[in-house]
Amino acid sequence: MPAADRGATRIADRVVAKIAAQAAREALAVVPGAPPHATVTVHHDIARVHVSLELDYPSDVAAQCAAVRGRVVRRVEEYANMSVPEVDIDIERLHSAHTAAGRDRRLR
Repeated sequence: MPAADRGATRIADRVVAKIAAQAAREALAVVPGAPPHATVTVHHDIARVHVSLELDYPSDVAAQCAAVRGRVVRRVEEYANMSVPEVDIDIERLHSAHTAAGRDRRLR
């Protein structure tokens, strides 16, 4: 029986969001705070991804965002067989090692 006659497979948006969030974690060398979170809107075989994450500072923020975008696109295409025309990234917080060290000294 041809594949088209057997039915269709639909992957839930939340499953694609989990794939995207895991891909974002993989793309970052260090996850300084809360792990990345993703939301996805799927229409047919096209996924629009929105990732929220926290980054270390100082660092090359643009390079980290590019790495996250690239990894998310590859993983969603590979695992869910969906096209990903856009990955929006919100940086929720920047973590500074200098600020954290200064806070620790003041608390003691």
